[in-house]
Amino acid sequence: MKNPVKDKSYSFAIEIVELVKQIRKSHEEYDLSRQMLRSGTSIAANIEEGDAAFSDKDFHYKFSIAYKEARETHFWLRLLRDTDYIKEETAEKLLIQLTEILKLLGSILKTMRSKK
Repeated sequence: MKNPVKDKSYSFAIEIVELVKQIRKSHEEYDLSRQMLRSGTSIAANIEEGDAAFSDKDFHYKFSIAYKEARETHFWLRLLRDTDYIKEETAEKLLIQLTEILKLLGSILKTMRSKK
């Protein structure tokens, strides 16, 4: 069965890994890119864990972490763009994808809160 937030976050994680490889190769930058790699891949990892949650509380917790990691990744993408480590077009493409993921996560979390 299709799971849009899972699929989109996994595709996004792949793009983040590829982007970090590019940054490290072209700029030999490791500190900022490491932060983005960690937060950008953590989104999908937490969604995956949340999808296998044993309780609604655990599900909500993991999806909340995924949301926070997405917000952090948003910050790193903007910072890397504004410090010329990544191109404007690359950043905008990823920011659009990330905004879609944030909207999906926000909707899921809102639904969970309304069920309580």
